[in-house]
Formats: sequence, C-alpha cells, structure tokens
Amino acid sequence: MNEQINPMPLIGEKAPSFEAETTQGPIKFPDNYKGKWVIFFSHPADFTPVCTTEFMTFASMDDEFKKLNAELLGLSIDSTYSHIAWLRTIKEKIEYKGMKNIEINFPVISDLTMDVARKFGMLQPAASTTQAVRAVFIIDPKATVRAILCYPLSNGRNMDEVKRLLIAMQHSDEHNIATPANWQLGDDVIVPPPGSCGTAKERVDKAGDDYECLDWFICLKKCPH
Repeated sequence: MNEQINPMPLIGEKAPSFEAETTQGPIKFPDNYKGKWVIFFSHPADFTPVCTTEFMTFASMDDEFKKLNAELLGLSIDSTYSHIAWLRTIKEKIEYKGMKNIEINFPVISDLTMDVARKFGMLQPAASTTQAVRAVFIIDPKATVRAILCYPLSNGRNMDEVKRLLIAMQHSDEHNIATPANWQLGDDVIVPPPGSCGTAKERVDKAGDDYECLDWFICLKKCPH
C-alpha cells in the first residue's frame, strides 16, 4: 500500500505546526519562533557532499540572518545522533571555500518518522522515496508561508538568493512596494500598480523627483530605508 504523500503548503497558508527533537533540544513550531522569520530547509541526508557545502554556507551566514530577525531551521530524515556526528565532522575536518572550523548552531530536526517532512510535502516519490528534497520555506512572523524554493537532490542551493528574497519581502511588507528582477538592497523599487485609468493617468502626469514612470503600469522610486 502506498504511503500518503501530503502536498506542500501553499504560499499564503499557515505553516503546519509540529513538535520535534533537534540537535539543539526539543522545539515546538511555531510557538518557539513567535515574532521571527524562519528559514526552514530540508536536506536529503547527513554525510552527503552537497548538503555539507550547504550547511557550512548557511552556518557562515547565521549571524546575517539573525540581524534580519530570521532563524535557520534544518531537517533531514536522520537521527539526532547522526546529525551530531556529521556536524562534528564538519567542524573538525572539513574546509571549503575558505570556511573551516564551522560550527552549526541552528537546530537540525531529526525526522526518522518522516512526520514533519510529510506535513511540508518534502517527500516527492519521483525524486526519492526515502529522502526529503532540497526545499526551503520562508515563513513570516505570523507563521505564514511566504516563499517556497525547491531544488533537485543533485544541486545545491544559493543562500545569497534566500537572503536577498527575505530582504525583498521584508521591504515589501514595510513599505508597500514590489521589487523588480534581480533586485538588490538599494536598487529602485516598484510602486504598486494603479487601480483605475484615472489613477494611472494622474500617476504618469505627476511623475518627477519622487518617482519615474516607464509607462502607466510601471513606475519606480528610490529604495526606502
């Protein structure tokens, strides 16, 4: 009999709640993360090369995410003992791209029963029946899923993109703006589109020092800080 595979929670939905054992002790989600953004990511297995480079990179950026009011939270379908052995090996033996003696301080969930992975739709049978895919859920302080990134087992994630997207969403929330392609902090931002023809014409007519319009439907202004 095939095991039930849950779909991933959709953007805009509440992230599933759960309790789990981790390398930093038991956690209760989302209760332990109230008021915080959470970067929740899965990896296929401990002691695998791609995952090792990802964890080292995430760990090297942990303080950067904390400054953005975001906490890292990892998961794989391995035991806590396996996690600890792997993380110790990373700290004591692995050097990669100038990173060495890297200590992974963020929690890594042990999900031997696959309960959490199933809740988040991280098990995709066409990719693997026993490993979670490389999924990233960016979850806001209200425990709402705001973004989902998925990668195949063979290719590592871009952590700079995860950080860039987090900053972009935080700016959109705070300033009621959108961000264009390849946006980086400091670049111009997009003013929300007009709701009527009259508003569109007025916006174009008033363009000047505060903002510029490329056409009625796309107006840009300086990045608010």
